[in-house]
Amino acid sequence: MARKAKHDLHKPLKEIFGFDHFKERQEEIIQCVMNGKDCFVIMPTGGGKSLCYQLPAMLMEGTAIIISPLIALMKNQVDSVRNFTSEESTAHVYNSSLTRPEMRMVREDLLAGKTKMLYMAPESLIKKENVEMIRQLKISFFAIDEAHCISEWGHDFRPEYRKIREIIDNIGQKVPIIALTATATPKVRIDIQKNLKMQDAEVFLSSFNRPNIYYEIREKTSDVDKEVLKIVKSNPGKSGIIYCFSRKKVEELSEFLQVNHVKALPYHAGLDGVVRIQNQDSFLMEDADVIVATIAFGMGIDKPDIRYVIHYDIPKSLEGYYQETGRAGRDDGEARCIAFYDYEDLNRLERLAKGKPVAEQEIARQLLSEVMSYAESTLCRRRHLLFYFGETYDKENCGCCDNCLHPRQTIEGKEYILILLNCIKELKQQFKDKHIISIIRGEMTNDIKKFKHNTLSSFGEGRDWDEKFWEAVIRQALFAKLIVKEIENYGILKISTLGEKFLKRPYSIPLAAPHSKTDNCDDLDDDDDAPDMMMGQKGGVVDKVLYSMLKDMLKALAKKENLPPYVIFQETSLEDMCVQYPTTLEEMTQITGVGIGKAQKYGKPFVNLIQKYVEDNEIERPQDLVIKSAINKSGLKVFIIQNIDRRIDFEDIAASKKLTMDELLTVIERIVISGIKLDIKYYIDEVIDESRQEEIMEYLQSTETDDLEEALRELGEDDYTLEELRLMRIKFISDVGN
Repeated sequence: MARKAKHDLHKPLKEIFGFDHFKERQEEIIQCVMNGKDCFVIMPTGGGKSLCYQLPAMLMEGTAIIISPLIALMKNQVDSVRNFTSEESTAHVYNSSLTRPEMRMVREDLLAGKTKMLYMAPESLIKKENVEMIRQLKISFFAIDEAHCISEWGHDFRPEYRKIREIIDNIGQKVPIIALTATATPKVRIDIQKNLKMQDAEVFLSSFNRPNIYYEIREKTSDVDKEVLKIVKSNPGKSGIIYCFSRKKVEELSEFLQVNHVKALPYHAGLDGVVRIQNQDSFLMEDADVIVATIAFGMGIDKPDIRYVIHYDIPKSLEGYYQETGRAGRDDGEARCIAFYDYEDLNRLERLAKGKPVAEQEIARQLLSEVMSYAESTLCRRRHLLFYFGETYDKENCGCCDNCLHPRQTIEGKEYILILLNCIKELKQQFKDKHIISIIRGEMTNDIKKFKHNTLSSFGEGRDWDEKFWEAVIRQALFAKLIVKEIENYGILKISTLGEKFLKRPYSIPLAAPHSKTDNCDDLDDDDDAPDMMMGQKGGVVDKVLYSMLKDMLKALAKKENLPPYVIFQETSLEDMCVQYPTTLEEMTQITGVGIGKAQKYGKPFVNLIQKYVEDNEIERPQDLVIKSAINKSGLKVFIIQNIDRRIDFEDIAASKKLTMDELLTVIERIVISGIKLDIKYYIDEVIDESRQEEIMEYLQSTETDDLEEALRELGEDDYTLEELRLMRIKFISDVGN
């Protein structure tokens, strides 16, 4: 057996790239390539994969063909290589983004033997004319970057990647192949090696652990934009990436950050190619601090000092999550990765998979199940991630994730799982999660009345806990495989075989403890030792002293205006004032439920009181208070307002936007609560008798609460519907409050 040559690599490493030493197994991998052996490299993002083919390409005779799916990454790496050498011809990109003269120049350099590295997308490689061109070259080796794209089980499957081996064989030069990826589960690795015919390749598997990265999952609330802004502003001058699911959200969020004085730029496939390159270069040159990018498109930014990665929307796979978070802290410096998690995000991703072939739907469902498991887990995030990639992490506490630093308490979930399963069974397994939760919480929705589901034994069994708690119970039941969601059948929940066994012989299932019961907020007031702060509905700490002062002012103003207090400002608005401390009318418009009209009409005495309170008590206000809103491009509220002005029936408005009546009324309630006046009398006159209107209006004028359940009990559940009360309350707030 021929002895492997040992190449001196440290001198060229220093001379060409300026590094004094290799990272981990880089030297072994390069020796392997230079000895003509196929290599399969699984190395985490930031581990130095690119050097594994760049250095041997510079040292070996001929041109290395480097296949990559990301135009951004190819351009970035070519620029980087050119910075290390004096000749631009050393590295080239060859794809459809080049002009004809540029393509001609690249071909001339290649045929003259000047080019050591040629970067190509797989779509370019498989073109007949390009195959003919490559055949004329002396090839040193093929490098296949992002090799996980080969596998249907990978998070970023690309069919063109499965043709690469066939093209290499057609080119007909017996040279080594190096395949590289940062994210591959054991199943994906086998698929890659089989497709590339690299079963005999040397495998270099590095640890997936990135000890400098802090992992955190946060609940996604209506204030997610403010939370993102707060994170960004707490890292002034530092580079960060924010991933969003859609191009539209990328545009909206980047605009929102820009109007709040953040140097942010969008990056997605829908942008003009020139703009995309300009934005990438601005980020690399630190003219921009933040790039907002789509998850679907991906981003090949090889920038070592990215300090934080935010997932505005949860990714569709743990591989994608790991790769995207891996862009942070490649220089081994600080790196914070925060993902916002909402059950609705997963539902949306499941619905998107619905139109795909059955096999792809099943793969997508399994990948989403793993994401849900990770997000819901109370265990160490690092341990969970490493286990997913087939690696064991021995430490109980990594000291660098939210679950290890701030462990969540758990409660016994057996009782709640039983309530859920019994309710599904009573419904003959024919309804979706939202309806099931409404039954368990004892809510008198129109659908519940229509189907008489208020007569079920499970109706109201879980009214002590809020909607988010029961969503968590459903997620835990899905994770434990006690129930299944039939996406192809509108997402109805059904009990699995395991679930039937659980009903017969229940066993212990831990649940993450909720923050509070729906009815225990008043307990704070009864605690003699309670501090002068309490928790607001949005999670901020509410100043109880200021809250009491604002409450007194609200009552006095309500009495003067002869209005119920909630018509002027709702309690959630007062709570938010006691977290944010607005001292101008502009700042007041950023408070929950306060629009421009309401701020101008009622806000002045409140901001004056808050201003004096802040000065007297030397209070330091939250640094992200003054948040300007970018224009709302969704158009839903504008559409609804315009159609109400045109006196279109609510049923037609709802149908045109595929909303339920409940969803439509929720949006209209938000519109009028923010201070916008709407005339909905035309619709109310059609659906509610005049005498009934008068009776409801008399009640609304006499009560100080906006609790519709209480109103329903007072007026008579058999005489009135919740929908009628909601309509009349909208009219009342709009007429007298706006």
